[in-house]
This record gives sequence, structure tokens and C-alpha cells, in this order.
Amino acid sequence: MNLKLNKPIAFFDLESTGLNVAHDCIIEISVIKINTDQSEETLTARIKPTCPISKEASEITGITEEDLKDCPTFKEFAPKLAKFLENCDLGGFNSNKFDVPLLVEEFLRAGVDFDMRKRKCIDVQVIYHKQEQRNLTAAYKFYCGKDLNNAHSAFGDTQATYEVLKAQLDKYSDLQNDVEFLSKYSAQTNNVDFAGRMIYNENGEEVFNFGKYKGKKVEDVLSKIDFTYYDWIMKNDFALNTKECLTHIKLRMAQNKLNGK
Repeated sequence: MNLKLNKPIAFFDLESTGLNVAHDCIIEISVIKINTDQSEETLTARIKPTCPISKEASEITGITEEDLKDCPTFKEFAPKLAKFLENCDLGGFNSNKFDVPLLVEEFLRAGVDFDMRKRKCIDVQVIYHKQEQRNLTAAYKFYCGKDLNNAHSAFGDTQATYEVLKAQLDKYSDLQNDVEFLSKYSAQTNNVDFAGRMIYNENGEEVFNFGKYKGKKVEDVLSKIDFTYYDWIMKNDFALNTKECLTHIKLRMAQNKLNGK
């Protein structure tokens, strides 16, 4: 079953130097863009990282720093990638937890505008776990009847992810062939920032989702409980997107105070 699309959707997979969104880097990316007429475009590239590749990452991906010495940095590649992803929703496998946050972080580091506010994100892994509870290799075998022989290559994982989603739509009658529905269905938390350091509570208010103030309203912490917490986060190893969202909240609080709210 093909996806019903009002605008293009880009399925993508990243290989990286490690798993810390705040400071690890992309070393390979592959994107399959599905246009509204179901035609496909692909973009695959290796990226020279600005931080070391961990031993564990090299063992999993087979990619070494020597392999990437003549590749562009993400900052050099970012304008081309942003253009390719223009007006696209996004899809991936475990993408809401890792790939999307890391991609956003890399664009922020590169100083390239990549607006996520109008993009919907489908995480095929979440759909899979909600429907069957299991990794991409198992999902590919279960839904498509094929062995994923090139797992941990960005293109292989991306192609498999797209095929799995189409097979899921064929298999489950309760899934709607609609990007907005699939995006909401595959969302695990109501995150304020992509790393999930802040989330919305049942009243739609931002609350911290970690540390000693977990569950406390962000505005209450910054204005009543701990005036130094904002500076502590800004000076420590948090994702740029987290800092950007927190700064937005702080500026909104200041504007509301000026307006007498």
C-alpha cells in the first residue's frame, strides 16, 4: 500500500560517532524522498565528523575516520541536505528518539535553518512495537519476508524502513494511511525539545522531564524555585535544541511580565 501524501515525506537513517545527541556527529546519512506522485529520489552521503568516532560505532558500521577524511563536513553538506528535505515530513526507525534530534542538532551547529514546526514525523519502530513489540531486522523479516543482509548501512536500513511501513499499512486495518495520523500514532511523548528534557503535561504546560525538578513546571523553576537553573543548563552538556527551547520559554516569561500577565 502506497502512502497517501499531501506533501513529500523523507525516510532517513543516520550512522553516527556515538549515541550522545549533544556532542556526537553524523558520519553517514541516507534519504529516500517519496513525492506526492509516488516517485522516489535518493540522497546518500558520508560525512567527515568534527569529533572522534567511538570504537563501538566503528565496529557496528564498519566506518573509520580514514574512510571519511576526504568527505565534506556536515556544515559543508548541510545546505544541500536542507534543500533536498525542503517541505518534507520525516520518517525513520527509532527516529523520534535519535535520528531526528541528532539531525536537528547538526543543523543548529551548522547554522542552517531547518524548521521542524511544520513537519510531521513518523517513527516506524514505535508503530512496530505498539503492534508487535520487537528491531529493524526482525521487523523486515516479519512484515516483508526478507532478510536484512546490509543492516547498519544507512541506505539498507532506510530502504527497509520504508518497505516495513508500507507493509504495516497493508497488515493493520486500524492504521490510517495518513501522515498526520501515523505521526501522532508513532509519537512516544509530548516533547517540548527533541531530546525530551522538557515535555508538556496534561494541561499543555512545559515541565522538566529529568533531574531534581522532574515534573515541575519550567516557569515555576526558573521564576520561583531555582533562579540559577537556566544558567546551569546553558553552561552544561545539553543539546543546542534543548537550550534553544528553554531560552524561548525564558524570553516568553519576560515578555509576559512586561505585558503584565
